[in-house]
Amino acid sequence: MYNFTKKQKIIVGIILAIMSIVLINYVYLRKPQTISDEDLNIYEEEDIQEEEIKQEEDKKEIVVHVAGAINVEGIVFLKEGDRVSSAIEKAGGVTQDADMSQVNLAYQLEDGMKIYIPKIGEDKQELQENVTIPNQVTNEKKTTKVNINTATKEELETLPGIGKSTAEKIIKYRQENKRFSKIDEIKEVSGIGDAKFNSIKDLITT
Repeated sequence: MYNFTKKQKIIVGIILAIMSIVLINYVYLRKPQTISDEDLNIYEEEDIQEEEIKQEEDKKEIVVHVAGAINVEGIVFLKEGDRVSSAIEKAGGVTQDADMSQVNLAYQLEDGMKIYIPKIGEDKQELQENVTIPNQVTNEKKTTKVNINTATKEELETLPGIGKSTAEKIIKYRQENKRFSKIDEIKEVSGIGDAKFNSIKDLITT
């Protein structure tokens, strides 16, 4: 049998110790990374937030004239889908004599619209003949529905909350899959959830 010198035994011992450490590190410490359901939820939420931000950026700018019992009368710049409340906020709020009982704050604005915030005591009939009060035009918006099977990108973009990106997704979906047989199938398009569908369902058709 070969006899090791004391020096050789020390060297062999060091080598064995190093190999043991490497083996332990490889077997026990290098555990495969796992993604928990919580991590997946975080990633999904981040994707949704990024999509919402992109959709917001894709929205067209609209110009609205705000007049009447408002602190800063004039032109305000908003995004498609914005409501009367946003226009009032951009115009510095209403004055103390504003008659808000005549105003629908949730009314959805369109480009080029003039809204008038009436003052308390102003003649309602006279106002209707000369200006647009938000709650008087709620049912006067165009009634022609957008056919989601044949509409162009520009026509789809006229729908509230549907920007350039989402309109392109709708067109791509119907090209790659099929025609929409019913309007709620549009929710299968990425970026269109229940909230957005509810805002456009009365404005679309197949």
